[in-house]
Amino acid sequence: MGAFGNFAISFSVICILAGGMSLFGFGLGHGGPAVMLGTWLLIGFMTLLVGMSLADVVSAYPTSGGPYFMADKLGGPRWGWVTGWLNLLGLLGAIAGIDYGAAAFAGAFAQMQWDITPTDSTTMLTFGCILLVHGLLNSAGVRLVTVLNSISVWWQLLGVAVIVGALTLAPAQHQSAAFVFTHFHNDSGFSSPLYVWAVGALVAGYTFCGYDASAHVAEETTDAQTSAPRGIVRSIYVSWIAGFVLLAGLLFAMQDYTATQNTATGVPPAQIFLDVLGASGAKALLLVVIVAMLFCGNAEVAAASRMVYAFSRSRALPGWQSWRIVNEKTKTPTRAVWFVIVVPFVLALPALWSPTAYGAITAINAVGMTPAYGIPVFLALRKGAAYQPGRWSLGRWRLPIGYIAVAYVAMITVVFCLPQSTPITADSFNYAGVTLLAALLLAWATWITRGKRDYQLTASQAAQPGEAMIHEGF
Repeated sequence: MGAFGNFAISFSVICILAGGMSLFGFGLGHGGPAVMLGTWLLIGFMTLLVGMSLADVVSAYPTSGGPYFMADKLGGPRWGWVTGWLNLLGLLGAIAGIDYGAAAFAGAFAQMQWDITPTDSTTMLTFGCILLVHGLLNSAGVRLVTVLNSISVWWQLLGVAVIVGALTLAPAQHQSAAFVFTHFHNDSGFSSPLYVWAVGALVAGYTFCGYDASAHVAEETTDAQTSAPRGIVRSIYVSWIAGFVLLAGLLFAMQDYTATQNTATGVPPAQIFLDVLGASGAKALLLVVIVAMLFCGNAEVAAASRMVYAFSRSRALPGWQSWRIVNEKTKTPTRAVWFVIVVPFVLALPALWSPTAYGAITAINAVGMTPAYGIPVFLALRKGAAYQPGRWSLGRWRLPIGYIAVAYVAMITVVFCLPQSTPITADSFNYAGVTLLAALLLAWATWITRGKRDYQLTASQAAQPGEAMIHEGF
């Protein structure tokens, strides 16, 4: 994997065509256009600072373990253990959320194309098929994954250009600039505009996740000490720019605010496509989005499988002897790939009975991964002069950018856990905080019961039959 391939996997995981589209309806009800675009600019900039700080540490420790390996080296085993569990659970929740979202969008397309009304069962079946395909593709080897991620970059960028271009050039009425940049709309039930702005920031907050993928494939990347950190930073700022263009294009083209929110398709952007381009054009653009989501899920499986492989190499997961084995033919941790296929499917099963339960489980996505990014940065700052940066470094800017990044991570993690609508009921309750607490309790319990005994950050373990050792470290 070269420098572009390393950038491509993080860009594919962030996937503005997945996050921006899936959360568009949420943004319309939680602040509207002004909040969606304003917070996209702010959150994107703050995420860039976090990414730059994390990239500095990645250059010093370019390993498949990513944040947990860095946390261990900088703060000790307990820091590594907690960070690893947060990162891993976040990655698994992300796969469940991304691929289930792709299944939901596929259901909307089926309804438009063949008048097939999606049900919870058909969505779950589609979700399982998507996971199966991603498992097969990732089992074929990193070269195929790299090719698909490279295609994904151009698919997303050209997709944004096609969507925005079609919506702009279509002979339909467009919203004014004043509406797009200043209109505030609040259906959350909360009266405080400041609070609504904070909650509305989650459109960007949830989208800008997964850029640690560049670190997880560092051991399969040429010149990893510079390619991996650059991959992180580039994926963020390219997503930041392209995502703003996408959101602005959708908002300018929106014909009826209420109808878009309450669309029968269940997908507000699809209603904008229908209103502006008609059924044929809407289906074509919806396919662009669905394919982007599939690329995103495939890249997330690649990143998560490397995390499982590395964490198992450190004896952190039950059954670690199996998950750390690398296929001799494909040089891929195939068993780890299927681990991250099966677990997200199990996590999503509650959606058959309760969408709320499913939301509670997959909430670990951002609320787990974001703290995992901030912990290594914090520990590197705490290390002071003893910290030895790699070849890619922020230099004298490392301290001020790092402190801002850590403060932002703490703040946005709290925002992730805030109630998002009122009145607060079992269905409207935000379970992210509960999920984060459960993840921390799981990390603590597993550390007490087996972590202290088994966890070992080393790459010199005896190779299992058929295992190709990939060394941790520099």
